[in-house]
Amino acid sequence: MESTVAQKLDALMKLQTIDSKLDSLKKVRGALPEEVGDLEDELTGYQTRIDKFNQELKELEEGISNKKTGIKDSEALIKKYEDQQMNVRNNREYDAITKEMELQNLEIQIAEKKIKEAQVNIEAKKEEINETKVLMDERSKDLDTKKKELEVITSESEDEERSLIKSRDKAGKGIEERLLIGYNKIRNNAINGLAVVMVKRGACGGCFNVVPPQRQVDIKEKKKIIVCEHCGRILADVEAVVEEEKPKRKTTRRKTTAK
Repeated sequence: MESTVAQKLDALMKLQTIDSKLDSLKKVRGALPEEVGDLEDELTGYQTRIDKFNQELKELEEGISNKKTGIKDSEALIKKYEDQQMNVRNNREYDAITKEMELQNLEIQIAEKKIKEAQVNIEAKKEEINETKVLMDERSKDLDTKKKELEVITSESEDEERSLIKSRDKAGKGIEERLLIGYNKIRNNAINGLAVVMVKRGACGGCFNVVPPQRQVDIKEKKKIIVCEHCGRILADVEAVVEEEKPKRKTTRRKTTAK
C-alpha cells in the first residue's frame, strides 16, 4: 500500500530529526576530524618526499660507483697505451697512442668532477632528509595529540551515535528512493544540514523567507510535497502559533460622593 503524502512528510521529518541529532554530535568534535585527516595527509607527503630523496641518493651512489669503475678502466687503458708507446714503429703511431691517452685522462677528469658534484648532492639530500624527519616527528606528535582528543570526544557519544545511525538506516528504508535521493541532495547543499523544515512564524524554518498565507494552507493540508521557493527545502508542516492571553485591564469604579 502506497504511503500518503502526510506519511511521506512525517517519515522525512523523522529522518531529518535523526540527522540533526547526528550533526549535533559531530559538531561537538569541531574541526578535529579534518585536522587529523590533514595531518595524516601531511605525514604521507613527508614520507613520499623521504622515499624520493632515498631513491635519488641510491641513484647518485650508483652513479659514483659507475664513475669510479670508469676511472679504473681508463687508468688500465692508459697503462696499456704506455706499454704500447715503448714499441711504436713511427711518430704517427706514437701520436695516435698519445691522443688516446689524453682522451682517457680527460675521461678521468670529467668522472672525478661528476663524482664531486654527486657527493655534494648526496650531502644536500641527506640534510633535506634529516630536516623532513624532524618535521615528521613534530607533526606525528601533533597527530597523536589530536587523535587522543578525538578518541575521548568520540567515546563519550559513541553509543548514542551508533544508536542514531541504526535508527537512521531504519527510517531511510521507509522512504521511497526518489524522495530519499532528493532529501540527501538538498541536505548536502544546505549549510546547516536542514532539508526538511517547518514553517515558523510565517517563514521558512531554513532560510527564514516569508511563506505566503495561501501556501501555508496548502502545506497544512499535506496533499502534495511543497518546497520553499527561495531555498528549495521541503516544507513539512506549519507550526501552530499559540497566542498569549492579554492581561485583562482592571476597571476602577468611581467613588460617588453623597450630596
